[in-house]
Amino acid sequence: MPVGDALQVESKGEAVAIFNVDGELFATQDRCTHGDWSLSEGGYLEGDIVECSLHMGRFCVRTGKVKAAPPCEPLKIYPIRIDGSDVFVDFDAGYLAP
Repeated sequence: MPVGDALQVESKGEAVAIFNVDGELFATQDRCTHGDWSLSEGGYLEGDIVECSLHMGRFCVRTGKVKAAPPCEPLKIYPIRIDGSDVFVDFDAGYLAP
């Protein structure tokens, strides 16, 4: 997965976006909390900030926190474990930023 790219994965009907930020992977819910829009397919990643292309809301993919309105609610974030070339997302351990 190239630096600056995003990929959608799904388990049990839940879509998660994996973002590559300078070689480090982060996982968040894939849907914008404001407009129900895919962040992996319809977003723009710059550094660790993803911008939703629907209404230009911004989120930090490291923390899930809102960085620019109109969204008010943070993204759920998920722990990732890397084993060689395999990436595992813990779908059951997703949480909202404090």
